[in-house]
Amino acid sequence: MDILDELSQTLADRRGADPDTSYVASLYAAGLNRILEKVGEECTEVIVAAKDADPAADNTDLVNEVADLWFHSMVMLTHLNEDPNQVLQVLRARFGISGHDEKRERAPAAE
Repeated sequence: MDILDELSQTLADRRGADPDTSYVASLYAAGLNRILEKVGEECTEVIVAAKDADPAADNTDLVNEVADLWFHSMVMLTHLNEDPNQVLQVLRARFGISGHDEKRERAPAAE
């Protein structure tokens, strides 16, 4: 997980960078709506790449698009003052728990 830690630190460091020389700083400067647009674009690109993927073939396009989605999601979290490692903590806590049970626990109680 070292790369996620390194990326998290780099994203935090880019908060003070010049938007003209840093892509991440330019996203921060453009604001949350622009960052969310990028997350949405990447989601769509992942879906298209997955739709065209073949489990028996090289799916480099899909892997690259997922990397873009993760990256922009981490930018979003950092912009909102959330540590991307919290996502890993949530996943770690869910490990070994039935997905159905976990989802049921999160669902608001029906009235």
